[in-house]
Amino acid sequence: MPTQYDLCLVTVGDDATAEKISAGLLKERLAACVSAVPGLRSAYWWKDRIERSEEVLLLIKTRRALREDIVQFVKRHHPYSVPETVFLEMAAASQDYLDWLGANTLFTTNVPRGSARDRRKKI
Repeated sequence: MPTQYDLCLVTVGDDATAEKISAGLLKERLAACVSAVPGLRSAYWWKDRIERSEEVLLLIKTRRALREDIVQFVKRHHPYSVPETVFLEMAAASQDYLDWLGANTLFTTNVPRGSARDRRKKI
């Protein structure tokens, strides 16, 4: 089965957080590339009211096998209590790009088998 890849979307509140999360994902080889798109205006429900904020959108290019690693990394390093971590499957991309992406990310997950939710139930 060919390696599968994802694009992960994460919003953050400022450039410093964007840099911190981007650098950490790259250093740990959880992502081959992180693009930060500033100037995002978000409107969302939070604690029974509509909030509006300026955010930075992170576009994280990664292996599908690393999804849970990325979710856990973002939870540990993100200031939001409920950070956005949305994965979109890459249906197609140039083979050269996919080869590069694969060569610059971890081959397999570091998170033990079974989700974090499953492990909490056993404790």
